[in-house]
Amino acid sequence: MAKIKILLAEDEPALGQIIKESLETRDFDVLLCENGEKAFEVFNNETPELLVLDVMMPKKDGFTLAKEIRTIDDHIPIIFLTAKSQTQDVVEGFSVGGNDYLKKPFSMEELIVRIHNLLGRTMLQKTAEIISLGDFQFNFPKQVLQYKNEPEVQLTHREAHLLFHLIKNKNQVLDRSLILNKLWGSDDFFNARSMDVFITKLRKKLSPDESIKIINVRGFGYKLIC
Repeated sequence: MAKIKILLAEDEPALGQIIKESLETRDFDVLLCENGEKAFEVFNNETPELLVLDVMMPKKDGFTLAKEIRTIDDHIPIIFLTAKSQTQDVVEGFSVGGNDYLKKPFSMEELIVRIHNLLGRTMLQKTAEIISLGDFQFNFPKQVLQYKNEPEVQLTHREAHLLFHLIKNKNQVLDRSLILNKLWGSDDFFNARSMDVFITKLRKKLSPDESIKIINVRGFGYKLIC
């Protein structure tokens, strides 16, 4: 499975490297930035799933960075790191869109627990609702599709996750290599052929609604059009 990507903004080189290496030993992919401006650039060019932001940074502080990111993404979890301990600083951190707050010094175990907690909460929020797709209702947690008032169609675990990612990237190309690594663990030839079979199965199950198409973008991946 693909590693969860974390954007870490920390201007103290030694501390930043310690956090990065500690998280990488827990199988996270960490993008380390030394200031807020660089972190904002990386955020726009990459697809992190969680942010760990130092509050006091050169060029752009963590609170300002969080405000800007919240205009683009309402849901990505944000953890602030700071040496500040005043109540008003904590309040400001939450008011600009932070989800959690760790005061320095802190233990890596505590940071990791808080990261897992926020990632779990975010996944529940993302998957709690039934997703509408044309005339279909897709219940991702239960892994079922329902067309209008017809009986529900049960999906396999992999079919459900593949459809979820197609819907998440609706009307955009879903990168073939990325999704193979995420769901199959490798983008080798045999897994690629396996994914082609799953795409064919999904096309058949979605065929009652002619407005839904899964097209093959040769050399790149698949696009769900609805």
